[in-house]
Amino acid sequence: MQMKKIPIECRVNGEDHVCLVDPRDTLLELLRDRLNLTGTKEGCSNGNCGACTVLVDGDAVCACLMMGTEAPGHEITTIEGLAEEDGLHAIQSALVEHGGTQCGFCTPGIALSAAALLRENQKPSDDEIRHAIAGNICRCTGYDKIVRAISDAADRMGA
Repeated sequence: MQMKKIPIECRVNGEDHVCLVDPRDTLLELLRDRLNLTGTKEGCSNGNCGACTVLVDGDAVCACLMMGTEAPGHEITTIEGLAEEDGLHAIQSALVEHGGTQCGFCTPGIALSAAALLRENQKPSDDEIRHAIAGNICRCTGYDKIVRAISDAADRMGA
């Protein structure tokens, strides 16, 4: 049985959008399928891997656990919206420079979890960084390069 789609207004990456969504659509499906923002990855679909992490009002959220109909009234930021006008965000640059990307599947979620951390804590310890990205599973790099990259980004952003 096909559900009737409903129109919603949402703000993603600083832009207002009107979308038709199935009431069963997750925020992940809204972003990927309706807005074509495919940087947000679908991994486990149950909130355990962190691949779909986005920022909702600055907080890291698994987009597979939030319904698309909950988006109105919130500022959603995806990896596509993290970059700055003149290039990559400091977190993105540091992840690349430190080799914290490998296959890249987990990178968008990690970058956004790091952004949420650095918004609240400009000088996190390695333990605080590890805690902030604990919900983001990486199967390629291990986490040392990622932690070093986030620490370096914190230094760059504080400079």
